[in-house]
Amino acid sequence: MATANWRTINIDLLDPDSSSNFDTTSLAPAITPVSAAEVQHLSSQIKQLLRGGDAEGALRGALENAPYGGDSGAKMSIADAETKLKEVHLAAVVEILQSIKQSEMSPMLSRIYSSEGGTETLDVLMKYLYKGMSHTSQPTTAPSRTISPQATGFSQIHSISRGGGEGGGQAMSVLLSWHEKLVEIAGMGSIIRVMSDRRTV
Repeated sequence: MATANWRTINIDLLDPDSSSNFDTTSLAPAITPVSAAEVQHLSSQIKQLLRGGDAEGALRGALENAPYGGDSGAKMSIADAETKLKEVHLAAVVEILQSIKQSEMSPMLSRIYSSEGGTETLDVLMKYLYKGMSHTSQPTTAPSRTISPQATGFSQIHSISRGGGEGGGQAMSVLLSWHEKLVEIAGMGSIIRVMSDRRTV
């Protein structure tokens, strides 16, 4: 009689329809690495367009050239380099969004949406809005708490804000305004496509 321990057999490997036998790399398109120099150059071009008064051109340039891949030649780890590059680009996109007046949002989004590749461009904008909201919702410095004793024997805890709260609130307000206008133009499908896309900005 054979002494096979049936508990140690991974039956998922024997099933051809199992997720264990599925190559998950086919779910996302190939991402080409982007160097730090390319992102810095793009950021300077975007700022130059913004200073020249072409906010729509700056926004299109930032969204159409989103750095999905990290810096392959970086001295730090690839994940850290990718995060740093993405944060530099995020800062440029948020700067563009903050410079555009609220009355210009809907017409600009409509023009982008009706252009070739407009749906994908607005999906990238939605990714940056969510990324920006996640960054501005986290305080840059944690508020320190001081405990002051009271005559009643109870202590009162005060939190001291060390800055960053007002600017973060203003940026969040701008991002929420853009989100509202973007959903009006692109619809709820944009949110679903962004949530299911494996490529992050």
